[in-house]
Amino acid sequence: MKMHSPWARFYSNSCCLCCHVRTGTIILGVWNLIINVVVLLILLSALIDPDQYHLQSSDLGNDFDFLDDANVCIATAISLLMILICAMATYGAYKQHAAWIIPFFCYQIFDFALNTLVAISVLVYPNTIQDYLRQLPAEFPYKEEILSVNPACVVVTILLFISIILAFKAYLISCVWNCYRYINSRNSSDVLVYITTNDTTVLLPPYDDTVTGTAKDPPPPYVSA
Repeated sequence: MKMHSPWARFYSNSCCLCCHVRTGTIILGVWNLIINVVVLLILLSALIDPDQYHLQSSDLGNDFDFLDDANVCIATAISLLMILICAMATYGAYKQHAAWIIPFFCYQIFDFALNTLVAISVLVYPNTIQDYLRQLPAEFPYKEEILSVNPACVVVTILLFISIILAFKAYLISCVWNCYRYINSRNSSDVLVYITTNDTTVLLPPYDDTVTGTAKDPPPPYVSA
């Protein structure tokens, strides 16, 4: 009896909108690439004209200025790295190079882990949400209305929102993983098999070519004597 891996049940060649996992990975890579390019343009404009995006520390309610030159440079470097990773994933899915998809898959796992930690921190320390809301600027939209809501309802709403995001991210991770498996299996099936004996070496064609050739070349018709 053939044994199957427990992860095999999650393997599928199709993803959302009934498209192929390879097409879905290309779309996902292009979408992330566009987002990071936009972020990079904003960061570069912040470096060129710092006053345009500068926020006073009094507006933030603390003494931390997250738009100083050092933080903008770090964010720019991260954005450039993300552009490279997304471009590699798009190129790897398009050209069917499975190794090029691995960095993007690792980024997805890291991002999923961070969001999971945020959900756990909200569940374990629910009072931090109220403290964060109180530190928001007075001009923040609907600040007073949110503070007047029962804290338990706010925590449940945030946890539900994060859970939806985590489920969606997990589905995207499975799509990229299935694309990686599909490309790997496709590349391995294209490898020609050699059978070596003591005297001769026989080159076997791929299985698909054998089946196609058999269908195209039927045996000659039987002729009675």
